[in-house]
Amino acid sequence: MIVNKPLVLTYLYLLIYILLSSGVILYNKWVLSPKYFDFPFPITLTMIHMGFSGAVAFFLIRVFKVVSPVKMTLEIYITCVVPISAFFAASLWFGNTAYLYISVAFIQMLKALMPVATFIMAVMCGTDKARCDVFLNMLLVSVGVVISSYGEIHFNVVGTLYQVTGIFAEALRLVLTQVLLQKKGLTLNPITSLYYIAPCSCYLNLLLNTETAVWVLVLVDEVFHDSFYDCFVFLCAPWYVLEKPGMEVSQIQFNFWIFFSNALCALALNFSIFLVIGRTGAVTIRVAGVLKDWILIALSTIIFPESTITGLNIIGYAIALCGVVMYNYLKVKDVCASQVPENISDRIAKDWKLEKKSSDTFTPNNSSDNNGGGSGGNISSSDMNVDEEAPLIPSSRLSHFGRTQLSK
Repeated sequence: MIVNKPLVLTYLYLLIYILLSSGVILYNKWVLSPKYFDFPFPITLTMIHMGFSGAVAFFLIRVFKVVSPVKMTLEIYITCVVPISAFFAASLWFGNTAYLYISVAFIQMLKALMPVATFIMAVMCGTDKARCDVFLNMLLVSVGVVISSYGEIHFNVVGTLYQVTGIFAEALRLVLTQVLLQKKGLTLNPITSLYYIAPCSCYLNLLLNTETAVWVLVLVDEVFHDSFYDCFVFLCAPWYVLEKPGMEVSQIQFNFWIFFSNALCALALNFSIFLVIGRTGAVTIRVAGVLKDWILIALSTIIFPESTITGLNIIGYAIALCGVVMYNYLKVKDVCASQVPENISDRIAKDWKLEKKSSDTFTPNNSSDNNGGGSGGNISSSDMNVDEEAPLIPSSRLSHFGRTQLSK
């Protein structure tokens, strides 16, 4: 029996992604919940994640050269990265705060609204058009989420508002990434995203100290050239207003290994996304996301007994999931339609142009011209061995983890 090793490796990466994604969500819930570890400071937890991930990304890019940084100018950084970082920080803040009020299972059901939020933001920003078929799918998803919310036993308005706000912030971040970065030709993978967006969190606590604020401002220019600088600053104000007073008066149990392992899991999740993106397509990732949601709902009811699921929850989520699946199908169909292969006439015309260009650049041998030789000159083996696609392929590129460096 022949084992397809690349296929096995792809499924292994998908399994790791599903386990890590579920594990990070359950771990965050356990850390933040008053019934368990009781660390009710979601902004602080997010800052720890950002600082740790940004530091590791810095070493991977600048020290170990695992991934090459993109060409980032000050203008692109201010006009593109900073707004994206703001909404990224907001989505993490609101999403983690929701764990204090509602169950993991209900949070996953609410996340079915992500396509709705993304579609609304895309239409508002002009990157997508309002279509009847997509609108009907969004309506189906919304009805399913409303039914699921109605069936929630421990429904909490504050937690629901936090989660929905976080969903819309994440949707706007995704749309802004497409509008601001991709139109400028920049593509950030999970590692470079952490490198440019997360690490500003490392300087937040310094900014809260007036004695060191001046030194930080002096270092900003040097920091920018190393690009170790952005998301955490936007969490400064809400942390200072909402959590700092509570941290001063409450008895906080700070276990280094708990927070270190929690940040390590969050970092590993970003790396697993990097691996999955490099080996799968959009359809596989979307299917894996749906499978992950069902697994997470089931696990949350086992690990957290208070996460009771009713029949109305399941019915509502199933309805919403049908709308999500149809939406994913339409998006994948649109992508495939935009990649229509060339017809035969276009291909013939393209080949003729290549042949004409090749004949125009050919210079016959001088001796044959002078002597009137009939061969038209000798063509060397190097002239015959021409790769027409060579100009389209970079001479050297670092692919995703697990792959080798390609060169001419």
